[in-house]
Amino acid sequence: MTNFLLYAAVVMIWGSTWIMVRYQVGVVPPEISVTYRIAIAAALMFCWAWAKRQPLRRPFPEHAFMALQGALIFSTNFFLLYMAASHLTTGVISVVFSTAATVTLVIKFFFMGRRPAPLALCGAALGVVGVGILFWPQVSTLTVSTGAGKGLLLSLGGTISFSLGSLVTARNQSAGITGPGCIAWAMGYGVLLLTAMAFFNGHRFKFDPAAPYVLSLLYLAVIGSFLAFAAYFALLKRIETERAAYATVLFPVVALSLSTLFEGFQWHAAEFTGVAITLVGNLLVSRSG
Repeated sequence: MTNFLLYAAVVMIWGSTWIMVRYQVGVVPPEISVTYRIAIAAALMFCWAWAKRQPLRRPFPEHAFMALQGALIFSTNFFLLYMAASHLTTGVISVVFSTAATVTLVIKFFFMGRRPAPLALCGAALGVVGVGILFWPQVSTLTVSTGAGKGLLLSLGGTISFSLGSLVTARNQSAGITGPGCIAWAMGYGVLLLTAMAFFNGHRFKFDPAAPYVLSLLYLAVIGSFLAFAAYFALLKRIETERAAYATVLFPVVALSLSTLFEGFQWHAAEFTGVAITLVGNLLVSRSG
C-alpha cells in the first residue's frame, strides 16, 4: 500500500470518528466508553496477529515500552478527548488535535535537542495563533475551568499524550517492537489502565443499549481504532513522525464538515480565520520534516 493510500485512509477514518464520539458521551462514563472501544480493537488486533502467525510472546523488558505506548495513545489520549467532547463540538476538538505535528516538534526540541527548521517554527507560531483566535473569548478572560476553556485544556492534554505516544511508537518500531502483536499488547495495557481509572473514579461498568451508542462504538472500535491505527503505525514505519502527523492536518476538514451538519457548528469570521490559520500552520510544520 502506498503512502498516499495510507494517508487517505487515516484522514477519512479519523476525520469521521470525531462525530461518532458525540454519541459516546452521556450515559456511560468516558473512561468506560473508551475501555469498550479499545478492548474490542485489542481483541481484533490479537486475532489479526494470530492469523498472520505473528509472535505474541515478547521479552519482558519490551512490555514496559508497550505499556507506555498503550498508556499514552490507547487510554489517556482518548479519555481526555472524550472528556473534552462534553464541552466542545467534536469538530473544534479535531482542530486542536490537528496541532499534533507542532506538539511533536516542541517535544523533540525540549527533550531530544532537535532544533526545528525555520519553516517549522513559522508553522508552529501560526498554529498557536490560529488556536488562540478560535478560543480567544475563553483565553482572554482566563475561563479555563469551565465550558469551552476547560474543553481546550482537555483537548490539548489529549494531543500532548498522542504526540508523546507517537514518539514512543517510533522508538519501539526502531527497536523491533512492532507488528500487530505489539499493537495488541499496547492496546491491552491501555484497557488495564482505563479500567483502573474507572474504579479509581468510583464508576461502575454500565452499558447503553441505544442504537446510536452501540453503532458508534462499533465504528470507533473496528474502523476508528483497529483499521486506522494499523494504517497510522504503518505510516510511522515508512516516514518520520512529523510527516506521519501530516495526516492530522487534513482530517479536521472532514470533522468540521460533519460537525457543521450534525452538531450545528457555526462559522463566523473568528472561527473561519482561526481554523484556516491553524491548518496552514500545521501544513508548514509537517512539510518541513
